[in-house]
Amino acid sequence: MEQNLPELRDIHLPDGVSPFPPAYGWWVILGSVLLLLVLTELFLIIRRKSKKRYALYLLQHIPQDNIAAAALQISEILRRICVFKYKEATALYGQPWLEFLNQHSKSKLDGQAAQLLLDAPYMNPESAAYTKQDADKLRQFSARWIGENL
Repeated sequence: MEQNLPELRDIHLPDGVSPFPPAYGWWVILGSVLLLLVLTELFLIIRRKSKKRYALYLLQHIPQDNIAAAALQISEILRRICVFKYKEATALYGQPWLEFLNQHSKSKLDGQAAQLLLDAPYMNPESAAYTKQDADKLRQFSARWIGENL
């Protein structure tokens, strides 16, 4: 047994494992997380744009034969957006409602079109107090407001 002792050598430990470059599995996990973040952001963008498109679709398909009913439906669309985005504005009516809309828009609604928006819920549907131009101005303002706020 003593004859084998000269052949023994010290134990040498292998070099440590370097953390770089990471193994392929870590690259797959990192890529999956980044892909998930990008897809989540894309989903949120599409969802936000689809609400805007839907609101504009509703606005375009309001019948124009009855001015009072059209103004009432425009006001309902604007209120539905406020229920989604501006909770504090859902209970506004009259002049505070108009001021709120003007505060959140680059262009202001005034004149007969503004009065049409305020009077629409209380008007007789056969009333001839407002013209189609007033309703068109209200519709254009609403389209811009939806574009700026959704």
